[in-house]
Amino acid sequence: MSLTRRAIVKLASAAVLSAPIAKGFAQEDDEEAYFAGTVQDNGYVYRRTNMDRIDPIWRKQLVNYVHNEQPGTIVVDTKAHFLYVAFENNTALRYGVGVGKEGFKWYGRAQVERKAIWPGWTPPPEMLARRPDLPHHMNGGPDNPLGPRAMYLYRDGHDLDYRLHGTVEPWSIGSDVSSGCIRLLPEHVIDLFQRTPVGTKVLVLEHLA
Repeated sequence: MSLTRRAIVKLASAAVLSAPIAKGFAQEDDEEAYFAGTVQDNGYVYRRTNMDRIDPIWRKQLVNYVHNEQPGTIVVDTKAHFLYVAFENNTALRYGVGVGKEGFKWYGRAQVERKAIWPGWTPPPEMLARRPDLPHHMNGGPDNPLGPRAMYLYRDGHDLDYRLHGTVEPWSIGSDVSSGCIRLLPEHVIDLFQRTPVGTKVLVLEHLA
């Protein structure tokens, strides 16, 4: 990757994931330790996450989870940084996620109305207004901050401009990092994508102070 391209990728990542460095974030000199080899997927080669560097709490796991949702519903707990796929008998598949930073969090119900493999990224106008240095569009690929998959969230037929998507910065899972999107490790978002048909209901929990 050329220096110019690396700079563009870092700018885009900073916009999607922008937040002060949180406790536990990797520093520049140990980022590479979060990757282990490469994987081919739909014509692209991306870096595999080194799960040994990911806290076990953020890894995919089947858990007990008391809920009243229809099986298959996605429930996001932004305070705990977990995404659940609700199953029957008060169980769920749980993934660690990164969520919106302060001032960008949102709550309520939505629905997955569109899905994309290796999605392109077009920053919304309000983001470009804040960050005019960003590219107006990035094609899908291993450098794209949305990662290998994206699921687009709608409410009452309107695009919320929030996504469930991957990340190029695995060390930031478990933190408040984004402009409102919910992001997962590349391996996790691919797994979730396969489990999530268009029409899947999504609930982002609101925690009262």
